[in-house]
Amino acid sequence: MGIGPSTKETTLHHFRDPLLDVVSQDDDIDLLGVVVVGTPQDNVSKYFVGQRLAQWMESMRADGVIISVDSWGNSHVDYANTIEEIGKKNIPVVGLSFIGNQAKFVVSNKYMDTIVDFNKSKKGIETEVVGENNVNRLDSKKALAFLKLKMQKKED
Repeated sequence: MGIGPSTKETTLHHFRDPLLDVVSQDDDIDLLGVVVVGTPQDNVSKYFVGQRLAQWMESMRADGVIISVDSWGNSHVDYANTIEEIGKKNIPVVGLSFIGNQAKFVVSNKYMDTIVDFNKSKKGIETEVVGENNVNRLDSKKALAFLKLKMQKKED
């Protein structure tokens, strides 16, 4: 699949997740929750997961969604689909993903207009340094700022 040590999140990273920390401490945001979704193998299931997640966000009346993926390549199929399904529900959505020197996604859509790349390596590649290419506080603040802008634009 193409994921290696630098794009894998360690247990410590999950316990001290910078995205959750930044969003939960922001007084302007009412954090509804965290949803963890796997990456199904077949495309039918990939699309099903995206549709269900979007329905879930709509039923929770979410004003906006930040979606993060800790993988790349084939995982971007369901990532892109989920972003599209959320966008079709008219819910502002911002993404976080390792992009690096790939410079583009395997698939994309018009709702993928605000993606924060959390590549940290100078060459823009997956490396052998454990956790090097993971979301940090700055990435999280960028994603939240983008989401607030999109939510504000929707209100205008």
